Amino acid sequence: MNKLKESKIAFFLPNLSGGGAEKVMVNLANGFVEKGILVDFVLSSAEGPNLKKLHSNINVVDLNRKRVIFCLPGLLSYLLKNKPRVLLSALDHANIVVLLAKILARSKTDIYVSVHTTVSGVKKSVKRLKGRVILFLVRKLYPMSSGIVAVSDGVADDFCKTTLITKDLVSTIYNPVVTSDVFEKANQVLDHPWFKVGSPPVIVSVGRLTDAKDFSNLIRAFWHVRQNHEARLLILGEGELRQELTGLVKELDLEQDIDMPGFVENPYQYIKNASVFVLSSKREGLPTVLIEAMALQVPLVSTRCKSGPVEILDNGKWGRLVKVEDTQALVDGIEESLAGNKIEVSSSAWKPFLLENVVDSYLRLLLGGQHE
Repeated sequence: MNKLKESKIAFFLPNLSGGGAEKVMVNLANGFVEKGILVDFVLSSAEGPNLKKLHSNINVVDLNRKRVIFCLPGLLSYLLKNKPRVLLSALDHANIVVLLAKILARSKTDIYVSVHTTVSGVKKSVKRLKGRVILFLVRKLYPMSSGIVAVSDGVADDFCKTTLITKDLVSTIYNPVVTSDVFEKANQVLDHPWFKVGSPPVIVSVGRLTDAKDFSNLIRAFWHVRQNHEARLLILGEGELRQELTGLVKELDLEQDIDMPGFVENPYQYIKNASVFVLSSKREGLPTVLIEAMALQVPLVSTRCKSGPVEILDNGKWGRLVKVEDTQALVDGIEESLAGNKIEVSSSAWKPFLLENVVDSYLRLLLGGQHE
């Protein structure tokens, strides 16, 4: 235990925005601190709503750079001066830069990189040249890490198939999603007119307003649902497609029935009080919010996107799975849930995502024999 407490683990991310990967890394860092481990959180830019969720004992290192590539000198200096036992990073561009820093610094720090989404999906979603460069660097640099962590078996399989990196270099560890904070915040009183007793059912979805989340398909599906049911749709999140999605809502004359208030500090009280929670994504890694909604016993409808939902919902045992980008399938799933055909969820479904279980899995990987 003394050796464990003497170990310093560092994290590296661009910032602490409201995304799932950022939330996961914050949960992990906080979990490590609770075990008595020294933790540094190195950020390209110390900003974002998740920043204030870090444990007070975590040392935040702000490199004060707007672009991750410009963090290379700062990371070199950090590794040489602070010499953490282990550094864990997430997101492709951050992973690439931190591995370059290790090579240039000739650092003895063990670098572990985590993969939070399907690489094949990222490759298709970015410009062709940029996608090829990222894939080339991933293939060349990731094998130089001490280990690669995938957040689901689906992500691991896709990663190895796309990058041609062998599976023996990749470990699957689920995200630390279910914390006491989720249940505590879910039980807070929700002051929103749509959730008053006797109000129409509310369909809730949460995520960044990006192409990957496919909220445009959810909005179109809701238009069809609205023809047969009195209902409302609440989408929590912010992103570059806000203007486009707002235009679609207006075009379909749904302005009185759809609300997109942006990022909210406590989404759990909305999720818990939802009649249905919907994940409409084209691609995912291990969708945090779907696990949280499952733990809160909310009826679930999710696309069968790569990857995560099929694993999380045990191929439909714990929620309804529908075809990706299929509006009618989404309509059918939502209407079945609104009809009261509830699927009961056992606590065994979400226990693999409990913070304490995941923290132990990470410590066994990162510190090996020191974690006993």
